[in-house]
Amino acid sequence: METDKLHNKFESCFRDWIIQQHQDLEELLQALTSNPDTENLQLLAEKGLKHFEEYQDNRALLAQYDAPALLCPVWCTSFENAFLWIGGCRPSVSIRLIYSLCGSEINDAQVSTLFQVERKGNLAEISSDQLNLINSVHCKIIKEEERLSERMASLQEEIADDPLVMIAKKASEVGESSCLDLDEALKGPSLSLERLLVDADKLRLSTLKELMNILTPLQTADLLVATKKLHLSMHEWGKRRDEQLGRK
Repeated sequence: METDKLHNKFESCFRDWIIQQHQDLEELLQALTSNPDTENLQLLAEKGLKHFEEYQDNRALLAQYDAPALLCPVWCTSFENAFLWIGGCRPSVSIRLIYSLCGSEINDAQVSTLFQVERKGNLAEISSDQLNLINSVHCKIIKEEERLSERMASLQEEIADDPLVMIAKKASEVGESSCLDLDEALKGPSLSLERLLVDADKLRLSTLKELMNILTPLQTADLLVATKKLHLSMHEWGKRRDEQLGRK
């Protein structure tokens, strides 16, 4: 595939995902600001999960052509790239968001109780049993993240120790070797990067699914709204920052 066409496909995949995130967020906010209906919230959560799966499927296809491009994408802002972990967010971020939202909303719930306001049933009222289950998931996910991070570190060492150092050593001038030489040397590592990226995406998805199985539909909607707001805000903050620094 031609380089320009490939780049456009990568960027189009990301832009479409951003648009989809905005649409899903709007639907969730509308559902939460009206009279929250459990069945409707469940459907919206499943719909958002399906969109996430479709996005990951598209990434997996593109990774076959250029996996390294997804690890530090030029279509993302420098601010976003600074927080990437194997091409995306750490799966444990979703769990930490729950802890954060639970803690920040507890005060509101306590005030509501004092004034005998109707209970909300959101993350402010998460049960101890739910927290125990989430903590178990958290411990498991941290171990999985460490395992994937170790794979990434080993792969980086492997690339530097063998193909790249040999190309650099044989070159009579710095950077003399062609892109074809580099592409040939990185065939094996690129395949490993592709598998690593797909595995990291699978962990992100499975973590979200496990949390949705623990949380109520209303709590899930709270989490999805917070997650989407965070990701979309980081994208917008990054764009403004790059513009201020003259990068774009």
